[in-house]
Amino acid sequence: MSITIKDEAGIAGMREACRIASQVLDDITPHIRPGITTLDIDRLSAESMARHGTRSATIGYQPPGYPPYPGHVCTSVNHVVCHGIPADKPLKKGDIVNVDVTVITQDGWYGDNSRMFEIGEVSIAARRLCALTFDAMWLGIDQVRPGARLGDVGHAIQKFVEGHGLSVVREFCGHGIGQRFHEDPQVLHYGRPGTGEELVPGMTFTIEPMVNIGRRDIKEMPDGWTIVTKDRSLSAQWEHTVLVTPTGYEVLTLSAGSPAIPEFVKGMARAAA
Repeated sequence: MSITIKDEAGIAGMREACRIASQVLDDITPHIRPGITTLDIDRLSAESMARHGTRSATIGYQPPGYPPYPGHVCTSVNHVVCHGIPADKPLKKGDIVNVDVTVITQDGWYGDNSRMFEIGEVSIAARRLCALTFDAMWLGIDQVRPGARLGDVGHAIQKFVEGHGLSVVREFCGHGIGQRFHEDPQVLHYGRPGTGEELVPGMTFTIEPMVNIGRRDIKEMPDGWTIVTKDRSLSAQWEHTVLVTPTGYEVLTLSAGSPAIPEFVKGMARAAA
């Protein structure tokens, strides 16, 4: 698989898909509170996707060696790193949950993003983890410009995360996206500056660091999808889809309900907002 460079029509298709993916998260946000189940979140997300004329990219998704994924979204609670399957256990005060939404438009474009949600009053450690992971994502995004390399993105994230005593999961990464869910390139959230693929205008990919309070080691659960921290420490993740523009970048998955862009972010991100 090679990297697909989007033309004007492709960029328009990606903008629409990503806008809706972010809007789905906006739509479900008021409902995410103590007592809701992740199955409820899945149902609400599916209903929102349908209202916006899209469908889920994850339900029935089956890469080689995996069982079909059973949810419209991924819901990863507490020590679940990613790919948590929606279930009927109610969320309680103190939990943190990542909701990962990927939609497919009628024209076949994919939009992918995720947010963390704090359920009621959470611990200082949990709040710090969520906030620092959000900042790490944006530090990575802010490296994006023509001529930069993917190693610059990964290095910025890794240096920031490890500088705060946290760890970056290495087995999962961001990815190119377009009219396929997962395209080249792989976007690692660690690395060395000046290495990796050179960024050029028209590339679209996700930046989605997974960050643990404890060690970076993970394990897969028997369901074939759910990934957890091996030491059962809390994990957090945020995700945006980004377009490389001639002068920098555009974050495609921004909407009215998106959390505010950090003050330290410069350049095109603020213009894109």
